[in-house]
Amino acid sequence: MTDPETSRHVEIKDDDDRTAAVADVTTAKGPDGTVRTSMYAKNEHVRPGDRAALVDEVMDLPEVKASNRVEATVPFGDVKSVERLRERTDDATLRAAGGTTPSRGEIAGHLNA
Repeated sequence: MTDPETSRHVEIKDDDDRTAAVADVTTAKGPDGTVRTSMYAKNEHVRPGDRAALVDEVMDLPEVKASNRVEATVPFGDVKSVERLRERTDDATLRAAGGTTPSRGEIAGHLNA
């Protein structure tokens, strides 16, 4: 069982073992609740696939898999992260909010009891 108050920091490293992209993930409602995450690249020049890999790392966490919904915030214009979030969630909604793009969606493949 996952801890309902879990907070995680996830990093994707580049070829020189430097942090390329990061996410902070919080589950406040436990299983079947909502996961909140903030994802961003450390700079504009990350390797192709790093942003999508970060989304995959977050979506594959046990506490995310055990939840129904994800609310993700990514920098405005981060198309790769948004595309991957849409692939990994059902019924995703997006909106611009200043310099970020909040996204909400049902976690794909989650069986609602």
